[in-house]
Amino acid sequence: MSRTFKYEMKPLFEERMRKLMPLEEDFQKFSAIVHIGPRNFIRCNNLKISPKELIEKLRKKWEVSQPFQGYEEIMLIESELKPGELGNSLEHVLGYYYVQEISSMLSVLALNPEPEDLILDLCASPGSKTTQIAARMQNTGTLIANDLKMDRIKILSSNLEKAGVTNAIITRNDAISFCLRLLKTNFKFDKILLDAPCSGEGTLRSSPKTFNMWNHKVVNNLSRLQKKFFANAIKLLKVGGTIVYSTCTHAPEENEAIVDFALRNFPVKVETISLPLKCRPGITEWKNETYNQEVTKCCRIYPQDNDSEGFFVSKLTLLGEIK
Repeated sequence: MSRTFKYEMKPLFEERMRKLMPLEEDFQKFSAIVHIGPRNFIRCNNLKISPKELIEKLRKKWEVSQPFQGYEEIMLIESELKPGELGNSLEHVLGYYYVQEISSMLSVLALNPEPEDLILDLCASPGSKTTQIAARMQNTGTLIANDLKMDRIKILSSNLEKAGVTNAIITRNDAISFCLRLLKTNFKFDKILLDAPCSGEGTLRSSPKTFNMWNHKVVNNLSRLQKKFFANAIKLLKVGGTIVYSTCTHAPEENEAIVDFALRNFPVKVETISLPLKCRPGITEWKNETYNQEVTKCCRIYPQDNDSEGFFVSKLTLLGEIK
């Protein structure tokens, strides 16, 4: 049975979410589910074991399903678990699976890493998406995994090692200065993942403290930083290459506003995304802002639609050289 907890939304946060979900029934479903702990998803690590082999092992102790056709690596543990049981199992210690919420897997599915790609994961720690990228690359090509703080680098390094990732180079840099340094070398990537630091509005189910930590000033500050991240990262992409911008927040200032900024300033095209969860289109108006109609191709993941965490995913292609 899912754990429940009691936290209240701050009035301004509730007001904003009601604007995003104008139907009262929709908002009430959202309000109810964010007070229930998330389901127990894991991702099979194809670098060490096949989904078929893993599920055979896990079904000896848990009820396990593979709810998404075509994505056999995504598994749902349906048994009631003791605290820490998933993380302490032998299969997890051996790196056979990564404990990862389903919505967190979506940005890599949108990125579609392939063998021999040259990929940048600009804000990589703790490594859930980095290990997912490496698995899709089959440990070939080159994956640069960057983060800033040493404690986060240690976690990233540990997770890559446990997963058996051998095609990754870990770098410790401020994201913007790192991009500027690489730009001087004319180094270009096939694909870039910018899973940006955000206000975390989508993580209420797994991180209830977000109810208390949420602050509108933080949302605005992060929006400015995210635009800087994107503006520098896009210059490292090959023409015809893919950049996925994603967050675990619902705030339009951190989502559609960034994609609109990209469309206004760079020769990019927003791509339609096909994902295994229900997606709502990006919104085109927020407060006094009007966004480019192309942002409707972005994907808004709401927890009440999928019994998941909240998320935002956008996929863009670079159409020409950036001067």
